Formats: sequence, C-alpha cells, structure tokens
Amino acid sequence: MSLMLKLLAITLLLSSSAEASNVDKKIESFLKKTYSKNGNIESINVKVADGIPIKGQRNWLAYVVGLDAILKKDKRKVVQKMVWFSDGNLITKEIFDLNSGININDIVTFDFKDEYYKKENLIYGNENAKHKVVIFSDPLCPFCRAFVPKAINEMRKEPNKFAIYYYHLPLSSLHPAAVELVKAAIALELKGKKDVVLNLYKVKVNPNEKSVEKILEAFNKVMNSKIRMYDLLTKEVTKQIKHDLQVADALMVQGTPTMFFDGKRDKTKNKYKEAK
Repeated sequence: MSLMLKLLAITLLLSSSAEASNVDKKIESFLKKTYSKNGNIESINVKVADGIPIKGQRNWLAYVVGLDAILKKDKRKVVQKMVWFSDGNLITKEIFDLNSGININDIVTFDFKDEYYKKENLIYGNENAKHKVVIFSDPLCPFCRAFVPKAINEMRKEPNKFAIYYYHLPLSSLHPAAVELVKAAIALELKGKKDVVLNLYKVKVNPNEKSVEKILEAFNKVMNSKIRMYDLLTKEVTKQIKHDLQVADALMVQGTPTMFFDGKRDKTKNKYKEAK
C-alpha cells in the first residue's frame, strides 16, 4: 500500500471513530436530560457501552446504554442496562421492520466471548469438545426444572461433542429462595462434589421461602451433604456467583433458561439437537 493510501485509510478510520464518539455523546446527553426529568431520580449517569450494527439497517445501530442512578426516596442506587436505537439524528427504544413485522429488539444479540468460558463453569464434557453450550438458569424456574436437566443429560453422553458451561442466574424477584439455593450449590461444588447442578433441580422448596435454614435442609436432604449457613458466606462462593451474574449482565441475559451455542444465542434452545 502506498503512503498516500495508508494516510487516507488512517484519516477515514479516525473520522469514523470521531463520528461514533460524537453520536455516543449525543445519546448520553439526550438520555441524561430525559431521565433527569423524572422526579424520583436524584442523580443519574448515562454511558454508552457499545454500538452494534443491525442486519439490514445500514444507518442504524443498537446502542447498549448503562444507567447508574440514585433514587430520591431512599437514596437507593439503581444500575441498569438497556438498548436504544439511533442513526445519529433520531433515537428510539423500539424499531419494527414494516415488511416482516419483526421487532428489531428481538434480533439484537450479544456473542458469548471466549473470556467468559471459565473452567469453574464447565460442568460436563471436554473443554476442547466440538461444540460449546452455555446455559443460564434458575433452579426454581418452572421451565428450567422441566427443560434443563433433560438437555444436560442428553448432552453429557457425548463429552467430546459437547462442553457444557453452566451459569447460575437466580431470579431473586421471582424466586427469592433460589439465591441461597445457588450459593449452597456453589459451596458444595467447591468441596469437590459432582453432579451438583443436575441434582439441584430435584430440591423441593417454596420459591418464596425466606428461611435459609429450611432452604439448606431441603438442599442437604437431596445432596446428602452438610452445607451450613457459614459455607454460603465464603469469598469463593461470593466470587463465583458474582462472576456468573456479571456475565449475564454483560450479555443482557434477563430470563431463564437462556442458552448459547458456539458463542451465539440460541433462542430455539434446540441447536444442540441438530449438532453433528
């Protein structure tokens, strides 16, 4: 490449980068002003984390926006991620394709990055298996209880075909008991117990149970273990559940079960069945 072409390429790259930065700032400024009008909010910070191209929509990007707000009433801090769409001049929360009727929100997905695959999350299979399957699940989610154990049992039969990575995602607002249940599972895994995740779905406890003692009683009965309350409070348990929740947040995973197949979100949850 000639020197002139190199300089032109660098100029275009810098121009594109500067333009993207300007759009980010415009979006941040607009959303901060908009949300600041909410009387319940004392202060708020808005930050564009990423801009994702939308297939078939050349001028529009899906912007991942992080909100960090302090509420007036109780000074509670609220951290949230959301997606907004913009072409640099217009901004909207939803876009529909007039030809297909598809809500573009439904096709905006985030790839599962290599850095998210951790050996602590590999529950079955060879890490060098042909396919990597990721499962985010809440053990007290009714659909999860019916689907996840069956899917895992099918895939674990072929360890060189499937590496199964499991990420705890207790939905505390729907199933408060799941939080302590998941901590108990992590604590037991750290002690070297096998098949903890599969047996976790056999634990029978009221999803709204608040008593840690009752939750642990039900857990230990199924696992034939002796996990105690202090086991749930270790740095190792806290680190693991924090990691799982951070990965879910980075990928904007909010429901369970959510699956990824070879790095791509699998909304059908059946790609493992079609894998060769």
